[in-house]
Amino acid sequence: MPPPLRPVRHELRFLLPPSLGAEAAHERGERLAAFLTRAADRPVEVSVASAYDALARDLLAGRVDAAWAPPFVCARVESMGARVVVRGVRDGVSVYRAALVCREDGPAHLEGLSGTRAVWVDEDLVAGYLLPLALLRARGMNPSKTFFSQTFAGSYRAALAAVAEGRADVTSAFAPARREARPDVTAIPEIAPEWASRFRVLAFTEEAPNDGVVVSPVSDPQALEVLERVLLTLGDTPEGRALLKEAFDADAIEPAPRLGYRALYRVALSTL
Repeated sequence: MPPPLRPVRHELRFLLPPSLGAEAAHERGERLAAFLTRAADRPVEVSVASAYDALARDLLAGRVDAAWAPPFVCARVESMGARVVVRGVRDGVSVYRAALVCREDGPAHLEGLSGTRAVWVDEDLVAGYLLPLALLRARGMNPSKTFFSQTFAGSYRAALAAVAEGRADVTSAFAPARREARPDVTAIPEIAPEWASRFRVLAFTEEAPNDGVVVSPVSDPQALEVLERVLLTLGDTPEGRALLKEAFDADAIEPAPRLGYRALYRVALSTL
């Protein structure tokens, strides 16, 4: 007797990460769903993942078809059979880094972090946790011994708020790739403009690949090809360009090279 056929779903399910905060992500998700539904000529459901590990599990199990994911998640699920099809481009480049930041009245250098309170975004975020820890370890510092406490805030804005309001002493912020004309730029003015003047950069990390769209290894390949074509043409219309910036914090999207995130396993191992 042949095995029962899997029910055919005619909609595509797309996940956004939780890093920008649930309220903003849900609002942007509704507009992204409407745009993708029109452009793909099939229903597209966009929702927000509760956590990064849940996002990875849903992708691998086929409960969702695709997701916009941070690089560490891209690397993890890519190694388990999923494929990163496109990645974001910001300021003309497809890599970025993190900045370890404190208040203006905080430590003057990394060695001054001993006994301070760190607040990170999420343990699976590269700029929000993994790159800063790799930087500290490269400088001979053990984060579990350096910091008095380490907590997770769930979003960049929440982590910055904790430092700005004195509930923590140090955090990390997303930063674009280094440019000679703008060597010290971070994303703090965009994420939390009201607190931007309160922060000072302690150090910048090495660069990592940008976020990307990962597709499930068990979803309909033809439907995913349609989604990939739509994503690659987002920048062709004013509405698409606005969604690129608001939903993906990107200026453009480009095809991702196969196994383009393998270098991030070194970052993952540095946090063990």
